[in-house]
Amino acid sequence: MSSRRSRSRQAGVSTINDAQMTELISKLQQLIPHGINQTKSSRVSASKVLQETCNYIRSLHREVDDLSEKLSELLNSTDTDSAQAAIIRSLIM
Repeated sequence: MSSRRSRSRQAGVSTINDAQMTELISKLQQLIPHGINQTKSSRVSASKVLQETCNYIRSLHREVDDLSEKLSELLNSTDTDSAQAAIIRSLIM
């Protein structure tokens, strides 16, 4: 047992066993739409799954930032009383 898990048990923090960890990593791997999901037939390390998950979350953050910037530019270039502005507001509210 790792020292981290031992300390967690001593501190009264709930822990999960290895089988539960394996199941959670497997579920997480299934949620990632690219990269390591292409290798489902072979076993992938938990650290690789976590690394790919972090990369995917970062890419989602970048995508949200890009879309927010585009939306901001669109709203700034649109007359606030126009029908187009009303449609945009209805979509984001």
